[in-house]
Amino acid sequence: MFFDVYMESYDIIVVGGGHAGCEAAAAAANMGSKTLLVTADMTKFAAMSCNPAIGGIAKGQIVREIDALGGYTAIVTDNSSIQFRMLNRSKGPAVWSPRSQCDRSLFSAGWRNILENLPDLFFWQDMVTGLIVENDCIKGIVTALGASFRASSVILTTGTFLGGLIHVGLSQVSGGRVGELSSYGITEQLVSLGFEAGRMKTGTPARVDGRTMDFSVMHEQKGDDEGHFSYTSQQGYILPQRSCYITHTSAEVHNILKEGFSQSPLFTGIIKGIGPRYCPSIEDKINTFADRDSHHLFIEPEGINTHEYYINGFSSSLPMNIQLQALRKVRGLEKAEFFRPGYAIEYDYFPPVQLYHSLETKRIENLFFAGQINGTTGYEEAAAQGLMAGINAHRKINGELPFVLGREQAYIGVLIDDLVTKGVDEPYRMFTSRAEYRILLRQDNADFRLTRFGYGLGLIKDERYRMFLEKERQFFELCDFVKSNNVLGDTVNPFLSSVNSSLITQPRKLSDILLRPEVSLNDLVSVVSILRDRVGEIDFVCREILEAVEIFIKYEGYIEREQQTANKIKRLNEIVIPLDFDYSRLKSLSIESRQKLSKVKPSTIGQATRIPGVSPSDISVLLVYFGR
Repeated sequence: MFFDVYMESYDIIVVGGGHAGCEAAAAAANMGSKTLLVTADMTKFAAMSCNPAIGGIAKGQIVREIDALGGYTAIVTDNSSIQFRMLNRSKGPAVWSPRSQCDRSLFSAGWRNILENLPDLFFWQDMVTGLIVENDCIKGIVTALGASFRASSVILTTGTFLGGLIHVGLSQVSGGRVGELSSYGITEQLVSLGFEAGRMKTGTPARVDGRTMDFSVMHEQKGDDEGHFSYTSQQGYILPQRSCYITHTSAEVHNILKEGFSQSPLFTGIIKGIGPRYCPSIEDKINTFADRDSHHLFIEPEGINTHEYYINGFSSSLPMNIQLQALRKVRGLEKAEFFRPGYAIEYDYFPPVQLYHSLETKRIENLFFAGQINGTTGYEEAAAQGLMAGINAHRKINGELPFVLGREQAYIGVLIDDLVTKGVDEPYRMFTSRAEYRILLRQDNADFRLTRFGYGLGLIKDERYRMFLEKERQFFELCDFVKSNNVLGDTVNPFLSSVNSSLITQPRKLSDILLRPEVSLNDLVSVVSILRDRVGEIDFVCREILEAVEIFIKYEGYIEREQQTANKIKRLNEIVIPLDFDYSRLKSLSIESRQKLSKVKPSTIGQATRIPGVSPSDISVLLVYFGR
């Protein structure tokens, strides 16, 4: 391969400046690797191509985990948040999930400010068109401008840009996002090197001018009075808070949309890629749920200095005139004017069973994939993969073992294990239901679970680590206090009576009272003077600590049982299988099992149990063979 200009050598090169690329570059640079971030547009770091929101069900847990490990997504989110809500408060704490609506422009600008101030991070604005590979090992990249850069490791975080094709009705245009060029060359080269590639599809709704909408006829959805993602954020909201609004479609809207089905790239077979099951287009919803004549639409602001609104729930690739006609039949949008129509986009991805848990590819040494290139959807899933790829690329080139999180340790562990073990047949999105240990993996305890790892990796600095240790100390001391101190009936009975809870006739532990579902720790602080005085002695106390203590005490029995189950499964993950093991030697395995095991190459018995098509009897064969 001919290279026009040889530019510079780096430890790590990150290709792509999206959510995965930003976290990957920041992690690698912060760990001490000389890192180059190559992106086509430096004004769009971590661009929010779809909804300008971070978090949501399970996604919010991932963001708090990224923060606990020393990533930046949570910090950037808090600095650009225009509405924060804790979802699922009416359910158990295992599924409480934070979510922030963000100012799209400030989010990207915030990321750029962070990245440009990292001493070991450098930038190159260009399109990558090829990889330098020697003896099945990555050695660098080639760009469209004719530059070549050498590196010990390369991380591909290409998003929707590999072979990106935008669809609006029967019209198609090449692009990774609207108005931005697609990337060609990388997919073709990787396929020639033996990688399997596929096509996926995602989409985005129309953007509408807020001056042309009537919010008075919609249901207003305000945010919480306080809240944040990052464990470092202790102040109130930085930006003015904005409301979201809810309206809905109707049978009339659906009928108009159906008129465009004959020109839908989804239904005419033009789009070949597989779309996300859990974020379908409006035409998909109408077709799939034919018995429903109404669907909710969420009208969400794009920022504090713009009239642009995002129509959540109205993703579409129908002709733009059909989109506008239908939208104008929605209550409150009768006079709506587009900033731009919705569109679908097809792009190349690589089935993630071709990766190790470190996110390094199995075929090319020191080449890592992160984000949508692995078949995922969502900013949060991409950012988590980017962080882990950045960490592991640095560790690999420095001769260190991979950093891999278990399914019982983090949603990030669940995400990556699902990808590399099960693969994907549609864009992967994280849900709380994907995790077996939801009560262990709560959003309130992500720092307790992961901050020590972040500190050990060098991503958490000393000052923050001291803050964490102080919070942890206060948490355990308050738990002990609540478990060891009694309260008298004279003190607590008036309150218990007010919440229709049975009265106590003898002294009871504060923790016993707290176990009642109608009683909160804040309630007890307000009525029990010894508890109020104890809380007052804590100089770093905050609602987060009180909430964490309450959850821990109320659910301690469930937590202990789930931890015991996790420990049993963990033992299977300690039985190592050599990566070059020849499964054809074990004739007792089913043919399907041998094929699946040979393809995935699980590193442990635990991973083998999670491969679809590998039965319990097959696992027994492996256990016998490996001496257990």
